Amino acid sequence: MSANTDRYENAVARYFEAWNAHEAKALAKAVDAAWAEDGRYTDPLADVVGHEQIAAVVDAAHAQFPGFSFRLAGAVDGHHDTARFSWELVSDTDGSAPVAGSDVITLDAQDRITSVLGFLDRVPAAV
Repeated sequence: MSANTDRYENAVARYFEAWNAHEAKALAKAVDAAWAEDGRYTDPLADVVGHEQIAAVVDAAHAQFPGFSFRLAGAVDGHHDTARFSWELVSDTDGSAPVAGSDVITLDAQDRITSVLGFLDRVPAAV
């Protein structure tokens, strides 16, 4: 891991703030803080560019999994402008985590995300 781990950990913390923002105004503010304006988010279910489209993907995840929050699962690892980490989608009521994945992010000079490559490691059969 790089000697400058704060850079990656702070970027990932902003990323989770966006994924865990539920109110539209808070979500827009969190996406703006985490992503560059032309940032891209790609996973097996989505491939979008820009703050509005990223916020729409986050909002869709909230609609599909109401009462769940995203949390970091393990350490953030990074070098140069790239970081990787794993996450879980956890029930706020019983702590179960039916969805888990790993993401790789690329940062710009202001430490905002320019791209996310997301991988789903565990999903329910209905997803």
